[in-house]
Amino acid sequence: MYAIIETGGKQYKVCEGDVIKVEKLDVEAGSTYTFDKVLSVADGENVKFGAPTVAGASVSASVIGNGKAKKVIVYKYKPKKGFHKKKGHRQPFTMLKIEKING
Repeated sequence: MYAIIETGGKQYKVCEGDVIKVEKLDVEAGSTYTFDKVLSVADGENVKFGAPTVAGASVSASVIGNGKAKKVIVYKYKPKKGFHKKKGHRQPFTMLKIEKING
């Protein structure tokens, strides 16, 4: 059984027991989070698609923790002008473990 959920402007295909990294959510480690935007639920031969979401479907996940990804360096440079700019960015994320798919 798997489901396709939407969070943070992205879509994720999840199964029970999966550990995923999503855009940072405002939740604490150890708590549970429920996704209501379930786009599709599949259980073997039975597949349900929503328009845009599946009515009554939800995905429960436990929050493992929050963190930051590896640093990405953005370097801008223009030749012969003496212009250069260096900037770093670390994207925050929330790590979740999928517990149950209700669909």
